[in-house]
Order: sequence, then C-alpha cells, then structure tokens
Amino acid sequence: MEKLSIEPLNKPFDIEIDSIASDKSISHRCAMFSIFSDKTSKIKNFLCAEDTLNSLSIVEQLGAQVKRDGSYIEITPTGKISEPANILDCGNAGTGIRLFCGLLSSQEGSYILTGDKHLKERPMNRVAKPLRSIGAKIDGRENGNKAPLAIRGGTLDAFTYESPIDSAQVKSAMILAALRSNGVCKYKENELTRDHTERMLSGMGATITKDDQGYINIHPLTGVLKPLEITVPTDPSSAFFFAVAAAITPNSRVVLKNVTLNPTRIEAYKALEKMGANIEYVEHENIYEPLGDIIVSHKELNAITVENNISWLIDELPALSIAMSLAKGTSVVKNAKELRVKESDRISAVVDNLALCGVNFTEHEDGYEIHGGTTLNKATINSFGDHRIAMSFAIAGLINGMEILDTEYIRTSFPNFMDILESLRA
Repeated sequence: MEKLSIEPLNKPFDIEIDSIASDKSISHRCAMFSIFSDKTSKIKNFLCAEDTLNSLSIVEQLGAQVKRDGSYIEITPTGKISEPANILDCGNAGTGIRLFCGLLSSQEGSYILTGDKHLKERPMNRVAKPLRSIGAKIDGRENGNKAPLAIRGGTLDAFTYESPIDSAQVKSAMILAALRSNGVCKYKENELTRDHTERMLSGMGATITKDDQGYINIHPLTGVLKPLEITVPTDPSSAFFFAVAAAITPNSRVVLKNVTLNPTRIEAYKALEKMGANIEYVEHENIYEPLGDIIVSHKELNAITVENNISWLIDELPALSIAMSLAKGTSVVKNAKELRVKESDRISAVVDNLALCGVNFTEHEDGYEIHGGTTLNKATINSFGDHRIAMSFAIAGLINGMEILDTEYIRTSFPNFMDILESLRA
C-alpha cells in the first residue's frame, strides 16, 4: 500500500498549468465510439492513464487496429466488432465497464468484462438492470450486480425508458445499446447529466434528438459513422483540485489551460464562484466541446448549499468539501446519494476523514453538513482506494500537511498529479 506525505505550502503561488491530465470521460468515449466507423479516427491528447489505456486495449481486442505516438492515437476499425478470445479487463474504470455493457449488449457475440479488486466490488445493477429491461443478456456475481459480467450480445428491441436515477453512465450505456436496436429508442432523465455521449455521437453523424416531452430520441444506425478527429480537452474534474488549491491559499492564482467549458462539467467551478472565489472563463473554440481557460484567484470563502445539478459536480464534491471546511459558516450538500456508490462511499469517506482533520460535520443519507471556518489539522487519512479522496486530501495538506494511505490509484487516474502539486512550491 502506497502512502503520500504532503508538506504545508507556506507561500502563495501564481501559476499557469497546461499539463493537467486530459479528460478521462472523453478519452474513454473516443476509444469506444471509434469502432462505430470504418475509417481511421485521429485523437490528439488522449489520456494515457491506466483506465483509458484499458479501454483502448479492449477496442483492439474487439478487432480495431490501434497506433500510438505518445498521446496521439489512431484507431482503424473494421466496421464490425469481433468476438474476443479473452476476458476484457477494465481495470479500475467504472465508466469503462458500464459503457461497454451498453455497447456490447447489442453486438452479436459473447463478452466477459472484469476489473481490479475495487471495481469488482462496485454495483453494476444500476446499468445492468435497465439494460436487462430492454432485453440485454447480462449476468455476473450477486445476480448480475458484481463483475465479472458475462454478456451475450444481440439485437435489442426499441424501448422507451425513464431513468429513476440521473447518471451519465446509465444514459450513455442505454444510448450505445439503442444504436443497434431495431427501432427508434427514447430515454428520459429528470436532470440533464453529462452530455459528452450525445455531443460526440451527433458530431459523428448519429441521429440523436430531444423532443418536447424531454425524451432523448436515439435512431438506430443504418450504416457506419464518420470517424473522430478530435483534440481531447483538459479534464475539468482533474483541474478542479488546483482551482481549490488557489481558492484556499491566500494571494494565489492559477490559470487552467485548454479545459472543456461544457456547462455539465464546470458546475463545481460555479459553486466555488458562489462561495466567493474569483473565477473567469475564456472560451477559445467550440467544435465537439467548448474549449478554453479557467482562471481562479483566492478570495475569502463563505458557506454554500449544494442541492441542484448534483450530477454535474458529483466527482468534484470531495475537493469542494475541502473548500467548504475552510469557508465561513455551515455548508450543506443534499441530493447526493450517488456519492455512496462511487469508487468508495464518498459521503462517509469525506466526513470521516474531515473529522480526523478537526472539522465538525453532520452526515445524512444523501449528503452532509460541514461546519467550516476552522483550519484543517494534519492527520493520517484513508483514501479507501479512491483516487479523488486521496487527491482532495492532498490539496487539504497544503494547509498544515497530511498523511494519505492507499494512494497508488492516483497514478491510474491522474499520472502527473504530484508533479503539478509540487510545482506550486516553485
């Protein structure tokens, strides 16, 4: 088990960062969606981390040819998915295994998806159940709730589905299944979740529209899609750790370069802005995704209630909670039960570790209250194998230091996180 020791940051910083990891969600989708074409997709700035490279390896095992030159990737599919001879390993990637469930459930053949010890304990019924309800054949441990998952793919019937949970992974899995169905499919969510899947597939030529009743209408493919030609933007979720670092460090400023400014991805920045941080958004281009810079400067923070658009900032809530701990007043997080089924139970992981740092809290089933305005004491905290918990408390360690256990998964998600963190001291 790896351990990190974070020393306090005793001076302000003013830094421009252009080496933050590429967006993981978009990189996963670039690998997967390329196989819906029969021409070469060209992807610049692909995230070369373990999770996304596993997705790339799976695409190869499904028959595509992959050429790599650093972060530049070319993927040449055959136009038809091949049945793999081996088990498909998604590593630690919940996005990978859940989206591949949808993609493969409507492709003829037999497939087995697995992952590391942490992924094998994560619930899969949130995707498997809606897919089974439309005819997908998916089985696994605990009645299909745990990996390894066995999929017998085939053409699915057209469906109308209203999701009881707002999840971009569930939505994406259902959209991917719908592309090979036998009729127009309809999917509805209560709150708009990350829409990379709709944006990217539409850009490739898929017919995906939204009607007056709020349903997403997915038309089955009649042929192949256009290949991707895309530069993967910086991951705003990864960049957000350093936004928080600037917001909690007096007289500090950071420029986060080439970030996606997709409204469904920058809600955490909007929350930090409402707390008092100075934040500026500078758009440079808008093809598949709006792209630009985010500039964050320190200012005294005040408490906030976060209860709307939760799916837009679910991954950033652990880091936002560090800012809440130092803000004046009591901050409240509601409607965030989804946090309990991420890489860890992030509600318990956040508040229990904050308690070790001397922060008072009240835990609820769907969130928590953080009584802020105090400092964050040095402590030894457990990441529970969750990279976002580890990195959030690494940022907290800039105040008075921190010891963090079980940190090897930082490399999986964000390979140069520690290098950038240390650059703040330069």
